[in-house]
Amino acid sequence: MRNTVADVVAAALRVLDAHGLEGCSMRRVAAELDVQPSALYHHVPNKQSLLARMADVIVGGVLEGDAAGAGVGANAHAHAAASDVDRARSTCVSMRGAMLAVRDGADVVATAAAFRLGSSAVERRLAEWVGTDGARALLFYTFGQAQSTQTHRQAASLGALIDAGERHAGFGSRAPADPEVSLDASFERGLDIIIAGLGAGNGKQLASTNDILHG
Repeated sequence: MRNTVADVVAAALRVLDAHGLEGCSMRRVAAELDVQPSALYHHVPNKQSLLARMADVIVGGVLEGDAAGAGVGANAHAHAAASDVDRARSTCVSMRGAMLAVRDGADVVATAAAFRLGSSAVERRLAEWVGTDGARALLFYTFGQAQSTQTHRQAASLGALIDAGERHAGFGSRAPADPEVSLDASFERGLDIIIAGLGAGNGKQLASTNDILHG
């Protein structure tokens, strides 16, 4: 049966899971589908385009919760009551989770965004809520923190992390926090700082506008 674009992307994600981003070559993707590498180019023009489609799949469900929340009845009222910055925060948390659920997922999504491969529905939605600059600030922070978390997880899986007891020697008897929990909490604290800054910036912009109109 002839492969589709979706088949190629699915195969690429399987290769990514098995070999990581560095090992996700067009040759390996072709081998996963039992076809010649040249056959892939009937579906995607190059590897960059394939990365963009992989990124779309990785974060494809991030906005579904927001759409589902905009239904009818009580859910619609609750959705309307949520502020734009609340939606932006929730989206960033969901996006980080989606990237961390896939091996090297943060690298794939960040690479696609950095090279502007394709069109990011998440970035467009964030821009509607917090403006273009706010959206990019949130995205870059989320990408970077997710990449750092994935690097930490990979190092832990290889036994390359310094022993926690050795790292905290001389700091008393207090047991160190779980690094995984600390990374999650650190991400949300940083996100709150950015969100607070965006809120303050919007307030200053509003005050400046009022001064111009009523000064």
